[in-house]
Amino acid sequence: MSTFSLEVIHAARPAKPPKAVMFDFDGTVSLIREGWQAILLEMETRLLEKTPRGHEMSKDELAKIVTRQIELNIGKQTIYQCVSLADRMREFGGEPETAEAYLAEYERRLNERIAPRLEHLRRDGDRKMLMIPGTVELLQALRRRGVRLYLASGTEDGALKEDARLLGVTEYFDGGIYGGQKDPSQFSKAMIVDKILRENNLTGEELTGFGDGHTETVDVRAVGGFTVGVASDEQHGAGIDAWKRRQLIDAGADWIIPDYTNLAVLEDRLFNHGC
Repeated sequence: MSTFSLEVIHAARPAKPPKAVMFDFDGTVSLIREGWQAILLEMETRLLEKTPRGHEMSKDELAKIVTRQIELNIGKQTIYQCVSLADRMREFGGEPETAEAYLAEYERRLNERIAPRLEHLRRDGDRKMLMIPGTVELLQALRRRGVRLYLASGTEDGALKEDARLLGVTEYFDGGIYGGQKDPSQFSKAMIVDKILRENNLTGEELTGFGDGHTETVDVRAVGGFTVGVASDEQHGAGIDAWKRRQLIDAGADWIIPDYTNLAVLEDRLFNHGC
């Protein structure tokens, strides 16, 4: 059951109705990878516990450090989480493995978790149970209004496109679907934001971003765009996740919402500027 509310943090409405919208994927469109933060938190905390400095700290202290590190890298390619982990291991007096080794172990754990969900989708199971409530209706409404839609995620490009296909949302993103690359220098959400503005000859005020992480919020705000923080409680399927809300506010989100179930309110606030 939806518990929709729209919390205004900065602007009640965008300066201009959006002509292009960039969506993050995991936690903004998709629930396939729900729980990835917990996997990374547990993995990193356990590794840091074994370092000289980490051995002297409580689990709560370590968890706070790791949580903040994860927050700052949300929205970037996952390899950056692993680079940060290697750096922190070194800082704590440990002998880190390579970022690639940490990435492989994280992906192994994540794939174990999401395999049943992917199998559900491949067997033509209910797609909406693995999406943020109201996603399809919002995408349809934006396309009806002629808004160009982009999907950008730090998830590896091939996996992202396959997940989007399984959820049945590929067709809505007429601007393109952009995921992480083997060479991290070839992808960032800031690069996609720049591409959107150049391709469509738009000002930043004509771009709106929907996302649940720090990176996309900062990158859209940096060009003067409007930012909708999707603080979805993925585990319970309704309401606001307080952890997400805090990091989105810190990143500068204009609104905080739990989902897209009140489409009438979203459309009115985004497009009706005469009242």
